Amino acid sequence: MAGSLWPIIQTERETLADDLAGLDDDKWRTPSLCSHWSVRDVLGHMTATARKTPPTFFLDFARAGFNFNAMTQKDVQRETAGTPTEGLAAFRGLIGATTHPPGPADAWLGEALIHSEDIRRPLFIIREYPEASVTKVADFYKGSNMLLGTKKRIAGLRLRATDADWSTGDGPEVTGPAISLLLVMTGRSAALKDLSGEGLDTLSARMSGSQPVA
Repeated sequence: MAGSLWPIIQTERETLADDLAGLDDDKWRTPSLCSHWSVRDVLGHMTATARKTPPTFFLDFARAGFNFNAMTQKDVQRETAGTPTEGLAAFRGLIGATTHPPGPADAWLGEALIHSEDIRRPLFIIREYPEASVTKVADFYKGSNMLLGTKKRIAGLRLRATDADWSTGDGPEVTGPAISLLLVMTGRSAALKDLSGEGLDTLSARMSGSQPVA
């Protein structure tokens, strides 16, 4: 995937905002795939991330006692203080933003895809994500343990997408849709039901206690 990722990130944000237009209050309170966060909370987290710059990230991190989860929770509380309509409007206002915390654009594409699924799946909203976007994010996370522990989770297994030209690792195989593999790689056990293969029991056991919050 050549060129800037920001137009792709912005498209994913816009599509998500469109999907969430008109949700009633009960739907906004739906538990997301992120532990302890509602659909509205996850959107608030995405809004807060789109506002941050490296300086504001480090300032907020210090104010939270260098506790990443505490920082993100404060961000969510701030972004969800108003009505859901106001929260969605704030997110829409940042669709074109390229500000972000420290880290490569691959991470923010990952945020756009993974958190969108954290929201969409519990609401039974289906999106066919571009194959190139999903596989790029999967390649980004497969060798990293930072925050999400993906490298450790998939060690000794072969993951292979059934709907894309993508695979990684060696060992007992786990197969399924690329987006579902990505979700499980990043700690979302809800997507295990989409997968199969002789390595699935091992991967499922490693998901025990997984509580994705980022």
